[in-house]
Amino acid sequence: MKLNKKLMLLSVLFSLLFTTSFKVYATTNNINLEGSNKKTVYITFDDGPGGNVTKDVLDTLKQEDVPATFFVIGSQIKGQEDIILRMKNEGHSIGLHSYSHDRSKLYCSNDNFLNEMIKSQDILYNVTGEKYNILRFPFGCNNNSYKLTEGLVNELHNKNFKIYDWNVDSGDGANYKSSPENIIKKSCKNDDNVVILMHCSFLNKTSAKALPSIIKYYKDKGYEFKAIDENTPEIYKVMKK
Repeated sequence: MKLNKKLMLLSVLFSLLFTTSFKVYATTNNINLEGSNKKTVYITFDDGPGGNVTKDVLDTLKQEDVPATFFVIGSQIKGQEDIILRMKNEGHSIGLHSYSHDRSKLYCSNDNFLNEMIKSQDILYNVTGEKYNILRFPFGCNNNSYKLTEGLVNELHNKNFKIYDWNVDSGDGANYKSSPENIIKKSCKNDDNVVILMHCSFLNKTSAKALPSIIKYYKDKGYEFKAIDENTPEIYKVMKK
């Protein structure tokens, strides 16, 4: 009888210990995830995969242990599947940036825009086994060819797509020959939440060269680096007519 009582007491103590440990672990996670006062930076790259330029970008990100987000062009994936898989395997986010990146094809109708995104989504699924739902409009969701409407937003949301523009433009898209110094200057801001637009196409060699200094700037300022995922608040604006 005494032995049974001792076993029962040990069982109760073990149960209390397990429950207490679990609660402490959960509380610690909540503090880290929701109570952080750190500023946040999202480094994003459009127009890849772009051969050695994208590889150089990935090398820097790996060396600095920094996650990033790549909005890729579907028509460029064939023959560069290894780069896409490297993005995935090294913990970066992958998003859609259309199939053609052609204004005339993308912005002639909502159906064309949706079809291009779905086509790229399917290609990426065949390569990675993952279905990616984050996207970025080529040239931004309000550009010289198109102004975002509630109608297209609703259609995209109905298909579980999420839209991400940016709030800091490195300037390397409009001028891919821009010097690393100019790219660094335009990319380094001091806002609480920074989403940087960069590019990693075959032409963006100076962007890859600028990246280490951009990362250093935000590390020195104490920023937390994040990749965009489906839980990241969307970034877009519907223009009033």
